[in-house]
Amino acid sequence: MRYIAAVLLLFSFLFTSTFAAESFQTEQAAQLHCPSDTVVWLNIPSGVFHFKGQRWYGKTKSGAYVCMQEALKDGDHATKNGQ
Repeated sequence: MRYIAAVLLLFSFLFTSTFAAESFQTEQAAQLHCPSDTVVWLNIPSGVFHFKGQRWYGKTKSGAYVCMQEALKDGDHATKNGQ
């Protein structure tokens, strides 16, 4: 079962546009990469990002900090329910 989950995660990275974007494990590293942009938390498999202060910011299992403009260019979008 773990093998299947690992393979699915790998495919989600390889076959989504998010894989090409710069992603970071810390908010600070992302902010250094894009000092004039907003840092968001991107749930990589779903392509949904969350803003600081929202429920899932920094908390989803398969996510990373990214620059919002890069995420938008890759086709990702903000959460629709404000969480």
